[in-house]
Amino acid sequence: MSSINQSGWKPEMGSASDSAPATYTGNKALMLEEALIFEIGTPGTTGVDLADAPQVAARLGNLERHRDIGLPGLSEPETVRHYTRLSRQNYAIDLGFFPLGSCTMKHNPRLNEKVARMAGFADVHPLQPVETVQGALAVINELAVWLIQLTGMHGVAMTPKAGAHGELCGILCIKAALAARGDPRSIILVPESAHGTNPATAAFAGFSVENIPATAEGRVDLAALKARLGPDVAGVMITNPNTCGLFERDMRAISDAVHAAGGYVYCDGANFNAIVGRVRPGDLGIDAMHINLHKTFSTPHGGGGPGSGPVVLSKALSPFGPLPFTERHADGHYTLVEEETAGERHPQSIGRMTAFHGQMGMFTRALAYIMSHGADGLRQVAEDAVLNANYILRSLEGVLEAPFAHSGPCMHEALFSDNGLAEGFSTLDIAKGLIDEGYHPMTVYFPLVVHGAMLIEPTETESKATLDQFIGALRSVVERAKVGDPSLKSAPHHAPRRRLDETQAARKPVLVWREPEQAVAAE
Repeated sequence: MSSINQSGWKPEMGSASDSAPATYTGNKALMLEEALIFEIGTPGTTGVDLADAPQVAARLGNLERHRDIGLPGLSEPETVRHYTRLSRQNYAIDLGFFPLGSCTMKHNPRLNEKVARMAGFADVHPLQPVETVQGALAVINELAVWLIQLTGMHGVAMTPKAGAHGELCGILCIKAALAARGDPRSIILVPESAHGTNPATAAFAGFSVENIPATAEGRVDLAALKARLGPDVAGVMITNPNTCGLFERDMRAISDAVHAAGGYVYCDGANFNAIVGRVRPGDLGIDAMHINLHKTFSTPHGGGGPGSGPVVLSKALSPFGPLPFTERHADGHYTLVEEETAGERHPQSIGRMTAFHGQMGMFTRALAYIMSHGADGLRQVAEDAVLNANYILRSLEGVLEAPFAHSGPCMHEALFSDNGLAEGFSTLDIAKGLIDEGYHPMTVYFPLVVHGAMLIEPTETESKATLDQFIGALRSVVERAKVGDPSLKSAPHHAPRRRLDETQAARKPVLVWREPEQAVAAE
């Protein structure tokens, strides 16, 4: 009998006296090592029998393929096992606490999933006649009404597909509003504490970007902002609460100053989870703000997406919002305002941001979440999210430096630095050590205003017991980093892969599988 010992070495079949070489499987108990799908399957074979394709005249011209495509052929069991084994190596919110900062990785309620799979929502097609999708349009419209009420804004664009896409929508609305009044402003101001996509979005839309510094307490320097305002400034893109985990207390003053100078205020609403039901951005003078449904309203995030980033607009920017949008008539039926009717109904629109009407699956999930909580429940969401973040912040006092703990209570996330670790140890070592403790690392090295930043957002869906367990694990790893435990430099030790060379991975990534060259015997 052959067996696999703890090192993963499998002796070959034979007697004890045999000297056959051992084979390394890479397996760890039931966590099986997984080869590339190209290494499992064989090109030129297939796992199913298909009838010969009928001979037809080629219509591809010079694009016609003249050699095999080179994809691996697998049987059904091989295919199922491959992707199942890969899924077991992936960390997910359904497995444990996801402490990523500024990402709001909260639990996705199964009720939402059930609603999204209901017939009429899951099977709806964007090209169906409007008369046959009245229920779907009602969902979009109802969600739009909720978003407008929760933010205190005038209108909402539902079609943007994600946060950065929503940013682009808002900035294009600002650009269109300036063009409509013949104002050639070209500068967007972005505070240091804003999300990194903000300056990228402004630049993509054709604006020049200038930074506004932060104060010692981690908030926008209002005096510096006012000093820079002028006839060339189109607006400001500000994240509130910001990436230092702090609410911008001067937000109303910032908006008033920008408006007085003739500009507009874009707010990055990625952190809306911390203030939903508590603060209405419209009351703070915001002109445009995207809302990540996958953050605040619990729809799937990242690879489990797609995301969705509706944009709420002020009265000044609503006329420039994108198409299409839903309209509810007095008799209760719904229509879509599209290009055919926009000329007379919405003549200043920036046009389409997407081919169709947005992410239906995300709309149904978000509305189910909102309606199951109600207005008072959403308010509690924000309160519990802030409570959990402050619990982490205060529980780690004396363990990690919190550079803005003196600025008052944090909002949705707690921010720490790597100051105080042993020489040669850094945030990266703590992040890798947490993997061995069974946790996905927190957001690291962001925001850039803090050296060795560690950004932790617990959200409202985590229990005190979960947070206590995470805090204990983080304390343990930090103490090892403070005393210079050398084993931490090679962590993780228990993950499917050991520590990678991240510099080479970033500069020389291997993104394409190539069949290894066959060795040829010398003549």
